[in-house]
Amino acid sequence: MLKRINVHQLTLGMHLQEFCGSWMEHPFFRTSFVLKDPKDIAAILGSSIKEVWIDCSKGLDVAADVDAVTEAQPEAQVEDELPQVAEVERQIAPVSAAQELERATQICRQAKQAVVSMFEEVRMGNAVDVGGAKLLVEEISDSVSRNPGALISLARIKTADDYTYMHSVAVCAMMVALAKQLGLDEAQTRSAGLAGLLHDLGKAVMPMDVLNKPGKLTDAEFSIMKSHPVEGHKMLLAGVNVDPIAMEVSLHHHEKMDGSGYPDRLAGDQISLWARMGAVCDVYDAITSNRPYKSGWDPAESLRKMAEWSNGHFDPKVFQAFVKSMGIYPVGSLVRLSSGRIGVVMEQTGKSLTTPSVKVFFSTKSNMRIVPQLVDLSSPGTSEKIAVREDPAKWHFADLNELWSGLPSAPW
Repeated sequence: MLKRINVHQLTLGMHLQEFCGSWMEHPFFRTSFVLKDPKDIAAILGSSIKEVWIDCSKGLDVAADVDAVTEAQPEAQVEDELPQVAEVERQIAPVSAAQELERATQICRQAKQAVVSMFEEVRMGNAVDVGGAKLLVEEISDSVSRNPGALISLARIKTADDYTYMHSVAVCAMMVALAKQLGLDEAQTRSAGLAGLLHDLGKAVMPMDVLNKPGKLTDAEFSIMKSHPVEGHKMLLAGVNVDPIAMEVSLHHHEKMDGSGYPDRLAGDQISLWARMGAVCDVYDAITSNRPYKSGWDPAESLRKMAEWSNGHFDPKVFQAFVKSMGIYPVGSLVRLSSGRIGVVMEQTGKSLTTPSVKVFFSTKSNMRIVPQLVDLSSPGTSEKIAVREDPAKWHFADLNELWSGLPSAPW
């Protein structure tokens, strides 16, 4: 029997089944567990969560002398109602990038902590809480629905130390955007997002000195790292009700179309659509992110490089859909307009892949910074066009990320 109770009624030994409220409102990655640590109760009381569902068949019930239980319902009825409540609370109306950035920042911050917790749970030998992962995917998916570029671009701003965790968040968001571009249905899109979130779970058991090595790996170290898809697949296989798509992407996101990938050297049609999607998203985030041993490439340059590899490495159709979901000049790309002004891409306009909204801030004619100005290249009254992609390494604009995101650095 499930009971909905006030958080002040919680005691150690109760089985917490579900939080009443958004995933963003509580501090736990897990959603179904027995309360054993007083710190967990303190954390719940310190959050904005007011009520929770407990399962009396798996843990302690409310004390007999306490009569403030909100509701008691059969488990099947509650499980039917909870998704309906969550659906009502979701806000997925399209908004501008500027409007979504604040919420996306909060999602990224809490998502990183959730993924850290997930990796720690795995390192301790505990099974993955897929329920918690699904709630996180819902938040990320809804953000992508409101504005595709905001969260995806923010997740790219990560420190080398945050890479492993924020990489999972970024790939999740890109898998959702790619699934939508490919016309997959809502259930498939959520599965793709979950697969992106869990694709690198095997890295949780890789040696930390190898995982975080600030330099090129030796052949022996690379051989160790190449085992992470198999290790991740084993962990997911041992879980309960784990989405088979997540298991597939975990195992095969490093396969290549020409058969030169790992672990199974699959080629062509032997590689599932999901793994092909995972391969594209995984590589894009890897090469655009700062790593211990190198700085990330410019987003537009990264897509150009990936296009050169697409025949042997990626499925061309999946890669083309990925480009459409990101734009030829993704958010954060440095470009020069036909007027000679340099700017950073702020948002895709939806009218053309080559006409994003650009914030110009530098004049090549006067060789000096100018007052930033937003230019919508898709506007009928705008004669300017993107003349060329610029290399950020050449210009050394220290505040490039801040110009488009409003954030001086990664706030995670």
